[in-house]
Amino acid sequence: MKAVYAAGVDRDDPLKELTVGDLPEPAVRPYWSTVGVKAVTVNHHDLWSLMGVGLAAEQTPMILGTDAAGTLLEDIPGKHGLKAGADVVLYTFIGTDGNGVAPGERRSILSEKYPGAMAERTAVPSANVFAKPANLDFGEAAALGTSWLTAYSLVFRAAGVLPGDSILIQGAGGGVSTAAIQLAHAAGLEVFVTSRSEAKRAKAVELGADAAFETGARLPRKVDAVIDSVGAATWGHSVRSVRPGGVIATCGATTGDQPGAELTRVFFQDIRIQGVTMGSRDDFARLLRFVEHNDLHPAIDMRFQGLDAAPQAFDRLSGGDVFGKVVVEL
Repeated sequence: MKAVYAAGVDRDDPLKELTVGDLPEPAVRPYWSTVGVKAVTVNHHDLWSLMGVGLAAEQTPMILGTDAAGTLLEDIPGKHGLKAGADVVLYTFIGTDGNGVAPGERRSILSEKYPGAMAERTAVPSANVFAKPANLDFGEAAALGTSWLTAYSLVFRAAGVLPGDSILIQGAGGGVSTAAIQLAHAAGLEVFVTSRSEAKRAKAVELGADAAFETGARLPRKVDAVIDSVGAATWGHSVRSVRPGGVIATCGATTGDQPGAELTRVFFQDIRIQGVTMGSRDDFARLLRFVEHNDLHPAIDMRFQGLDAAPQAFDRLSGGDVFGKVVVEL
């Protein structure tokens, strides 16, 4: 089958190892299901994999892709099991609760231990297959697996905010930040956003942000929670912008993971810091219901047609000037 994969790893020139070609079909495993892929999204995780972060050279060739939506190719047994031909979206966190893997297996995301989703067909534990929200097309649904699930966990579980609370989302434009804006707005939160780009600030307001500010700008008032996936460039601003007793929820560090901790301010003001990596299967199910009930549509930066266009999609993401998700449709 045709697939997009890391032929090797290269920290200095990662895209050099990106390859489109033929690789074996998904292996048959007990309690796993195979899906014909209709759309995938490109994530920074894919770029990191090509650099050798979380993926060793001896594990290559490795099919990339941590998200997918498509068509189920075989019935899932059980009273409530989905049937072949169903439109589905995948939860691609493996080993979090023992479904489809050996007891005690360390958790991983597709493309780390098991082949990823950027191929004509992919496989996941059967418990990880969910019906696609009816309001979304395949490209939109493919955005939910990593970025939207992470945003859902950041906003509703890690930050623990309630309708009427206020939240600051650092770095408008990325997949997680755009998802967080839409989810927080739909839940009745007051949403502040920052970005260096005037165009991205305007788009964030269109998505539902109540106000958008230059990166580092003083806010009208302190917020109940901050979502920070940027890291070093925004950390100090996050600490200064959250109210005493508030929370900073973090899921990444695209500008570096060694900011000044500002510990005095953290402990003196009782600020809680909570890290997040994606989310649970139950949270994914709640996210799907929330998206469908509120008719939310993930922001799509650009759609590329066919796996042969994957190198252009990777170029688009690595260039950094994106707003929303980069999608490859099959």
